[in-house]
Amino acid sequence: MPLVFAATTPHPPILLPSIGKEEIEKLKKTQQAFAKVEEELYLSKPHVIAIISPHGQLYDDAFTLNAHTRFISSFEEFGDHTTRNEWKGAPDMSAHIGHIAMEERIPVRLISDDHIDHGVGVPLHFLATHMPDVKILPIGYSGLDAKSHLAFGYLLKNAFMDSDKRVALIASGDLSHGLTTDAPAGFSKVGKEFDDKIIQLLEAHNTTGIMQMDQKFVNEAAECGYRSLLILLGALQNIDYTFKNYAYEAPFGVGYLTGVFDFA
Repeated sequence: MPLVFAATTPHPPILLPSIGKEEIEKLKKTQQAFAKVEEELYLSKPHVIAIISPHGQLYDDAFTLNAHTRFISSFEEFGDHTTRNEWKGAPDMSAHIGHIAMEERIPVRLISDDHIDHGVGVPLHFLATHMPDVKILPIGYSGLDAKSHLAFGYLLKNAFMDSDKRVALIASGDLSHGLTTDAPAGFSKVGKEFDDKIIQLLEAHNTTGIMQMDQKFVNEAAECGYRSLLILLGALQNIDYTFKNYAYEAPFGVGYLTGVFDFA
């Protein structure tokens, strides 16, 4: 079946009330955007949510698929000892993608870990709690070049279309972590420029422009979502979409972009 939904989201743990507390008020736009994404995701009726995270088990020379049968997301490392979600895995789809990747000579490693990182856990907490039967496929990007990430995304789309499942694909990632002097990565001179450029290129449907961004410029922006986006854009190749920017804000010096790729 075809890819039925695509979105990009940030993953700030501070968005959880138990962690953010009164600071959540500063993320009102992102909260409202997540609510819109949740509604559209639910209406797309996915069997599987494939979600690309920068914070899982990553390799320089290969992409990863977490093929475990079930997952647990929790947030103890951020001081939250109560929030806990459980999800079903999609090992069959992982194996199918792995087989196609071997044929296409795209380096993919299948891993098995029942714990999912916050890059997966935070978006799912807000987007998928009303879909108890949905299966989750965590994906990790690699240290390979931009073209390889687009190729991997295109492979994912073909694998999804070759299955009998309705699949939603989410690129989890934050933009620049250096937008202010007190930002987590310190101040980046190119942080704001990077964020503005990414949004401009997404809205212009300019995948080539994003792929060809200078790697030094990307690195200096101190981001974690660029390669997640590349994979998603690879999956959207040859699909006519409109990027709907639901929210961009940076109250803590990190760029949080939430949007949906509408190709219905």
